[in-house]
Amino acid sequence: MSLRIEPREMAEVLVKIRKMALAQEISNKLGKSLIMSGDLYPSDIAPVLAPNKYGNMAVFPMAWGFTHKATPKPLANCRLETADSKPLWRDSWYRRRCVIPASWYYEWGYPVYENDSRSMIEHLNSKKVKFAIQTEGSDITYIAGLYRYENHDDMQIPMFSILTREAAGTVRDIHDCMPLILDKENLQDWIRPNGDPSAIVEKALSNMIFERAVEYYRSPNEFITM
Repeated sequence: MSLRIEPREMAEVLVKIRKMALAQEISNKLGKSLIMSGDLYPSDIAPVLAPNKYGNMAVFPMAWGFTHKATPKPLANCRLETADSKPLWRDSWYRRRCVIPASWYYEWGYPVYENDSRSMIEHLNSKKVKFAIQTEGSDITYIAGLYRYENHDDMQIPMFSILTREAAGTVRDIHDCMPLILDKENLQDWIRPNGDPSAIVEKALSNMIFERAVEYYRSPNEFITM
């Protein structure tokens, strides 16, 4: 999975976050660009919505992917079914939830054709292609995530991971899982440290639209899920 942030749709957020001292410090420590628009991949810095010290939703720069000694790759995704039980995710699930706003996300899946007469085996044996997927009727897709602070070169850096769930709606035609997508009205409740994440999960959106992506930038096998 990778993300797309269109600079015109999120211009106000991007201008604000690039001026933050924290963003520059994270960029310097991790050696990552502060462009934060266009196509974003695990380990990149992205604009993320999380609670400020007053509990209100605010935008922060965060690096994509928890780190773990078991793998050199960033843990970009967290499965919803293990978020409240695995030690790696549990504390963030209950106390540190965030939202990643994106124009759409990319996923590799099996092509879908009108009046498809292929068998399921033939479908699954076809070559995967890249799709651009977004919330129907919205310019911004709000993706649920978890975050935590990690020590990198003597700096506490906020890192986020995207929550994934079993695919629903039309996404099931191309892939077996999808990000947890939130309605704009539920964002504040999701990020509240004392909120009930399970209640918001029940309101997750599945009304997604997709089309085949035109350009390919990197391999789909750049990260893993735990």
